[in-house]
Amino acid sequence: MIVKLDNSLPEIATQIYRVFQNSYKVEANLIGTDDFPPLARTAKEIENASTSVFGYYEEDLLAAVVEIACDAKHLEIHSLTVDPAFFRKGIADKLMDYTLKSFDFSEAIVETALVNIPAIRLYKKHGFVVFKQWTPSHGIEKVALLFESTD
Repeated sequence: MIVKLDNSLPEIATQIYRVFQNSYKVEANLIGTDDFPPLARTAKEIENASTSVFGYYEEDLLAAVVEIACDAKHLEIHSLTVDPAFFRKGIADKLMDYTLKSFDFSEAIVETALVNIPAIRLYKKHGFVVFKQWTPSHGIEKVALLFESTD
C-alpha cells in the first residue's frame, strides 16, 4: 500500500531514514565508494525537508520511499529507495508508476549514479531518457533522465 508520509513527525522521519540508510549503503557499494552523500543525510534533515514523501508498506513495515517535489508542471524525483529486505518484489516499479500517474506535470527529472544500472533500467522502463551526464565535485559520475508527459 502506498501512502503519503508526514516526514515532519520524528518517528516517520526515522523510518524514512532507516530505508534510506539501508538502500543507500547498497548503492554506495555498487558505486564503489564509502563517501556517498545521501548516507550523510540525518533523520532531522528528513524531518525538516519541504519535499513530499510517499511510502510503500508491506504489512506494517515501511519497505520503500519516493521523495518528490512538484510545482509549475515540473516534477523532481529526489529519491526512490527500496529497503534491501524488499528487493526484487516490483516495489520500485509500483512507486514509479504511482508517482507518474498521481501528479500533474509536463516533465519529470531524476538523477542517479552512472553505474546504477538497475535504477537507470527502471527509469527507462517508465519512459525516461538520459539527457545529461556529468561528474559533480564529490566525484561520482551521474546521469539525469527526463520524462515528458503526454497528458
